[in-house]
Amino acid sequence: MGDREVVAAQLGRPLRSEADVVVRCHLEVPVVTRVPPRLDDGTPFPTRYWLSCPLAVVRIDRIEAAGGVASMDQRRLSDPAFGGRLVAAHERYRNERDAALVLDAGPRPSGGIAGSNRGVKCLHAHYADHAAGNDNPVGEWAADQVEPLDCTTRCIVATPDGVVRNPEWTEPT
Repeated sequence: MGDREVVAAQLGRPLRSEADVVVRCHLEVPVVTRVPPRLDDGTPFPTRYWLSCPLAVVRIDRIEAAGGVASMDQRRLSDPAFGGRLVAAHERYRNERDAALVLDAGPRPSGGIAGSNRGVKCLHAHYADHAAGNDNPVGEWAADQVEPLDCTTRCIVATPDGVVRNPEWTEPT
C-alpha cells in the first residue's frame, strides 16, 4: 500500500501530481502532503501543503460552515500581532513554494497560503501548513479546534481491488 494510493483513497479521487507525505497520524496514515507548485499537466498550484486526513477535513469543514474563515479574517484585521504573523506566514509559504519552481517561462502559482495574498481563504490549507511544522496563526487556532486526531481505526484499508476508504471508520467522539 503506497502513499499515493492511500492519499488518493483518503481524498476520494486520483492525485493530480506527486505528493510527499510530511505528516502522519499515530496510526501511520498520511495527514498532510507537500504538493509541487505545478501539477503534472503544468497547471500552477498555489497550495503547498494539502490536508488528506478525513478526520481533520470533516472537523475543519464544520468550522468553515460555522463562519470560521470570516472569523479568522476579522481577527487578522482587529489583532495586529495575529495579522502580522499571518502576513509573515503568507510570505514564507509563497517563498518556499516559489523556490521549488523550475526556473522557466511556465505559468506560476500566485499568492500565499491557498493562493491568498494576505487574508484567510481556506482553513484546511492553514491547518495543513501549521501541522507541517510552520508558524501559521490560523492553522494554530484550527489545531486547537480539531485535535487530537485520535482515530482508533485506520481511515483506509487495502482490499483485493486496491486501497479504499474504510467503511468501518467513524469519527471518534
